[in-house]
Amino acid sequence: MNYKIIMDSCGELTDKMKQSGCFKQASLTMEVGGVSIRDDETFNQAEFLKRVAECPDSPKSSCPSPEEYMESYRCDAQHIYVVTLSSELSGSYNSAELGKKLYEEEYGKKEIYVFNSRSASVGETLIGLKIQACEEAGMSFQEVIDTVEAYISEQHTYFVLETLDTLKKNGRLSGVKALVASALNIKPIMGSKPEGTICQLGQARGMKKALAKLIDYALQDAEHTEDKILGISHCNCPERAKEVQKILMDSAAFKESIIVDTAGISTMYANDGGIIVVI
Repeated sequence: MNYKIIMDSCGELTDKMKQSGCFKQASLTMEVGGVSIRDDETFNQAEFLKRVAECPDSPKSSCPSPEEYMESYRCDAQHIYVVTLSSELSGSYNSAELGKKLYEEEYGKKEIYVFNSRSASVGETLIGLKIQACEEAGMSFQEVIDTVEAYISEQHTYFVLETLDTLKKNGRLSGVKALVASALNIKPIMGSKPEGTICQLGQARGMKKALAKLIDYALQDAEHTEDKILGISHCNCPERAKEVQKILMDSAAFKESIIVDTAGISTMYANDGGIIVVI
């Protein structure tokens, strides 16, 4: 295979992506109560959620090192594409870029391009699938870059979480107004800005009403859905994800849809019961 797609572990890989042979993951690391947990195939979601619930401190995360990225570029593939968590939320993008410079200093020039997803979780998954589709269509390296960058600029991310504690404690919600007391069961509907930061779109009382509003926001922004894949990720709530999928698929003619369970980093921020939708 003459191309390789490297995604940081905030993006989930479907079974089909894992079996294709063209995807590789760069693992982030999490720390909960002094315990280091690598976001790879050894990640245990149930155990992690239990640790987070029992720990009074907010979990922390660290991105792959430039050296780790550099080593991942050492392969026979002629074209290497990297997809990272939004550069506004993590150092993964900068680390991947520095890894590229280190690689070129040691081994010479190679066609490597790092995509700033300006999203997270299943948003990265969809970008990886778009890269794969472009390569399989026989596009040149530059044509893939241009097509995928245009796709990223049109992508929209929405999410509703049971709690925003982790996002608030880690400073990912700067600029968001104080929320109504959790005792009132108010759920904020969140989304991504074009530059990859997080904003509050609205709020509703209870998860059911919040998801209905999320769906409304998604459908308002949905354009040319017949050419797009609907992506949904969930944290330990598959039935909730399927319900959202059915409503969206019944309301707009998406080319197809995928549902993935959140991996480590996405689980850390989504928390138990979180839903992320990307179109």
